[in-house]
Amino acid sequence: MILLSIKGMTCDSCASHIKNTLEAIDGVNRADVEFSSSSANVDANSTITTSKVIDIISAIGYSAKEDAEFTKQADGEQLHVAIIGSGSGAFACAIKAADGGARVTIIEGAEVIGGCCVNVGCVPSKILIRAALLAQQQRNNPFDGLENHSPVLNRAMLTQQQTARVEELRAAKYQNILESNSALSLVRGYAKFKNNNTLIVVKSDGSEIVIKADRILIATGSTPTIPPIDGLFGTPYWSSTEALFVDETPERLIVIGSSVVALEIAQAYQRLGSQVTILSRHTLLYSEDPQLGEALMASLEREGVRVLNNTQASNVSYNGQEFTLETNAGTLKSDQLLISTGRHANTGGLNLEAAGVLTGRSGEVLVNERMETNVPNIYGAGDCSNMPQFVYVAAAAGSRAGINMTGGDAKLDLSTMPAVIFTDPQVATVGLTEIQAKLRGINTDSRVLDMENVPRALANFETDGFIRLVIDADTKRILGAQILAHEGGEIIQSAALAIRNEMTVDDIADQLFPYLTMVEGLKLCAQTFGKDVSQLSCCAG
Repeated sequence: MILLSIKGMTCDSCASHIKNTLEAIDGVNRADVEFSSSSANVDANSTITTSKVIDIISAIGYSAKEDAEFTKQADGEQLHVAIIGSGSGAFACAIKAADGGARVTIIEGAEVIGGCCVNVGCVPSKILIRAALLAQQQRNNPFDGLENHSPVLNRAMLTQQQTARVEELRAAKYQNILESNSALSLVRGYAKFKNNNTLIVVKSDGSEIVIKADRILIATGSTPTIPPIDGLFGTPYWSSTEALFVDETPERLIVIGSSVVALEIAQAYQRLGSQVTILSRHTLLYSEDPQLGEALMASLEREGVRVLNNTQASNVSYNGQEFTLETNAGTLKSDQLLISTGRHANTGGLNLEAAGVLTGRSGEVLVNERMETNVPNIYGAGDCSNMPQFVYVAAAAGSRAGINMTGGDAKLDLSTMPAVIFTDPQVATVGLTEIQAKLRGINTDSRVLDMENVPRALANFETDGFIRLVIDADTKRILGAQILAHEGGEIIQSAALAIRNEMTVDDIADQLFPYLTMVEGLKLCAQTFGKDVSQLSCCAG
């Protein structure tokens, strides 16, 4: 195996050019060339030397060399990467590191691999949310002549279906990859650092093994944060994990929390038949544009959810049948209590001090745009780091860490990171709010388009929400979008692409959008910067 770093590539086409040239040579079995990592991995027989491959690459206009990162591999000693954790960030790193020629050891202490998203997060929660939406549509639909009726719900069967799909996806996206890639191996147990390149893994039987690695990725995820409320400890409260997998839906549910997970689960339970009360320490979605939280609160209350803003519990008790909460809004009672007040990094047991790894206030591993910690050979990715807690960010971070561990130079740009909260209507955001832009000294302008101006929303009889676009008033370049709309998550990526490509509001206004789609609302909102869209004919002109 010949492993090289390459200079002079400017795009993926360059990588394809080098790959095709090398694979046309007699004696070269395969050439994997990556623009993103500036690397080549050449499988050739003994007649093909490293210098010959370098000469061939040079002849077509690029320069290549055996990079210092690959010295061990070039000498026949394979680079060893150890990864603590087995979620999306961990596996993305493992695959890229293996592609770069490394031997990868994944360390996992939990009973199942796959991390939060597939097991107790994104996948089961979206199944629950979708089932709740269908139940709500049976109970209350907007069309004349289509009779409403009470949904018949068997929660135990729904939980079985959730579990089956989780197991199916875990097998396909994690276990099968592990078994089919010979460069990957799994060690069961909990890891902690002995020093900056040595891990001690404690197995379930108490025995220990020592793993030394050239590169180490910390990808241990996060765990729910439980507030210090008097009386709470010892009661059978739920975290989001327990709330997703139950056989019965409680008649009354109190939710402490007012951000992403709290609101998604709260609305799902209301639609599945619970009477839900939300206790918000401030207001809903406190860290987002205020209009998003205000409008979402109005939608939730129309469905029967009780929202108590600026409310905190001072004491919790449980008598075996119901919870009693003492709050500044009075005494509240419920059959079940969900605590969803955020998540914090799973780094407490790693002994990071022994490796010299710096962490933030909540224990999160501090990484730069290359996923490097302050220790040169140690990287971090996912919810345990100072990155936004989204699975696709974790995967992107892990992928870049794997590239950089094996000699590449990949960076993660989060300036156009879209985010979606899967309530109904959905909250979707990307880029800067107007307040954030002004704090950066940008002269801004913005427009808000109510969804009642979007033909598809009118046709659906679902006009809750709005689209806001924020622009640089001097250049008209789009800076950010905040959306509250049914299917808002399907709209936001177009806004993200527009921001990423530095499009102006006029570019969007002039772009063709298919009629009777929700995303047409972006065009209409863009047009409001120059005209009254209520005076336009259909199809947004």
